[in-house]
Amino acid sequence: MTQLLAHAADADGILDRARAGLDRATARLLDLQDGAGWWKGELETNVTMEAEDLLLRRFLGISDERLTAQTARWIRSRQRDDGTWATYHDGPGDLSTTIEAYAALRLAGDAPDAPHMAAAAGFVRDRGGIERSRVFTRIWLALFGEWPWQRLPAIPPELVLLPAWMPFNVYDFACWARQTIVPLAVVRATRPVRSLGFSLSELRTGLRPPPPPPLSRRAGWLHRLDLAARGYERVAARSLRRHALRRAAEWIVARQEADGSWGGIQPPWVYSLMALHLLGYPLTHPVLRAGLDGLERFTVREETPDGTIRRLEACQSPVWDTALAVTALADAGLPADDPALARAGDWLVGQEITARGDWAVRRSGVPAGGWAFEFDNDGYPDTDDTAEVILALRRTPLRHDPSVHRATRWLIGMQSRDGGWGAFDADNDRTLVADLPFCDFGEVIDPPSADVTAHIVEALCAQGLTDSAATSRGVRWLLRAQEPDGSWFGRWGANHVYGTGCVLPALVAAGVPADHPMIRRAVNWLLRHQNGDGGWGEDMRSYDDAAQRGRGASTASQTAWALLALHAAGEHRTPATRKALAWLVRTQRPDGGWDEPHYTGTGFPGDFYINYHLYRLVFPISALGRILRDTAREDR
Repeated sequence: MTQLLAHAADADGILDRARAGLDRATARLLDLQDGAGWWKGELETNVTMEAEDLLLRRFLGISDERLTAQTARWIRSRQRDDGTWATYHDGPGDLSTTIEAYAALRLAGDAPDAPHMAAAAGFVRDRGGIERSRVFTRIWLALFGEWPWQRLPAIPPELVLLPAWMPFNVYDFACWARQTIVPLAVVRATRPVRSLGFSLSELRTGLRPPPPPPLSRRAGWLHRLDLAARGYERVAARSLRRHALRRAAEWIVARQEADGSWGGIQPPWVYSLMALHLLGYPLTHPVLRAGLDGLERFTVREETPDGTIRRLEACQSPVWDTALAVTALADAGLPADDPALARAGDWLVGQEITARGDWAVRRSGVPAGGWAFEFDNDGYPDTDDTAEVILALRRTPLRHDPSVHRATRWLIGMQSRDGGWGAFDADNDRTLVADLPFCDFGEVIDPPSADVTAHIVEALCAQGLTDSAATSRGVRWLLRAQEPDGSWFGRWGANHVYGTGCVLPALVAAGVPADHPMIRRAVNWLLRHQNGDGGWGEDMRSYDDAAQRGRGASTASQTAWALLALHAAGEHRTPATRKALAWLVRTQRPDGGWDEPHYTGTGFPGDFYINYHLYRLVFPISALGRILRDTAREDR
């Protein structure tokens, strides 16, 4: 009788087709595992990575004609029909990105009167020209005499001398920002000028700088502080400046990773190379040699009918991808002792970080433990990866490994005063620094976020700490953070679909009942934002426009996030869920994967976005696996 009822419930065959789709996706994911046990999908961003790479090589005098041609092919291939470059798929043209791409193509020999170049230049002028570009773009142009150094905000290297309790010390900035600011301060102080070999006068409009913010706003006072800092640069004691530059160099060198990078991310990497070279480090020095050689590991080459194209990843995510892949495969039904999960578990345990990093400045008494995002980033483990690795290892034979205990202890120690968790530091929430004139490159602090806090709450619950003080404080933080519309903001993924998809499973794991009013409000928000085709999507415009929350073309990863939330809330047998399952089955490729050109990962909200190529596979597998598992269990 039970089997007859189950068959009747699946009269349209969606569950059978979903199981077949899950099998194909699982086989695809298993095929992508490296022999050493890890997974790594490409991390795609925007063409400023390649443009700045060509500018860096020009600055250091190591340009290579073949490499330049390969990189230029990629940059050209990403140009939109209107002549611009965007920061995410199907996004609007971006002024600074277009300026940097244009400059890189000029380096590659593209003539300014070529149609694609003229279109780009026209867009730049229409948007105010170089004069209205971001500070970081103008810093790159100042390196080549295309913008005056004196018209850039001050970044005094003396910042590195300030103690951690003083405002504006480097530890007030998020880890990614401080790693960038210290070498940039060196570059700004030395004011180098190299030759591009041409002028970018066609990108100028002559616009005067915008008026400073009024003194009624904090940004206005900080603008005046910047003017004072620029004045200080003219009279700074030479001995103090030399001391600050020497300390900055020591700070930079101490933070180089084993693979030659800084933080495993592009911005501090390229600025650190330039800063050390300006301070007298020759290109043959082991630090610079390792830094330059390490860039090759982040390089992707692809053969096309037009020739080889070359692009760079801004970062790499093997630990994150491996943890998500393990969880997905376990959700799909692989047993803990499956060879693929066992290999992945062994690899993850081998990536544990037991050294103390910058996080210890604010948490000096917390013992080390945890995981980073990258292959080599011992200085910057992060709480989000650590939580996901704990959840993954609990699905392998290593669930009781000592590294899991150490990581759990570290996570508890990294909780911020308000009960939430940031990604890399505790209590990194001094908003004062965000209004500094040179901080226009995205988020510069690391306050607690809903997605990170949710992952950690879920991990603590998995560790049997549901009733602990840390978990209870985390749950209260999450409940306070719910938006009036019922969703949660997504800091590291796009956006409210991601935040809500992270929080609901965590709250349910922590014992919040599925019929709790806040859970029901979140479910209703998801249901209101389901697309007509059955999927979910959210465009990056939602970071700037609240009306775009939960709106966008359906994607596999975002549909899976919504399904994971609905499943946690007990909604896995509803018409909305079946419609979403049908969308996943209908859009799956024959090889088991899904196409997903849209960016669903976030670096800096409003500024920098990411397309994680493995998201389109791991999250649908988890969603399909959990829904089919519980449906089958209930039908037995």
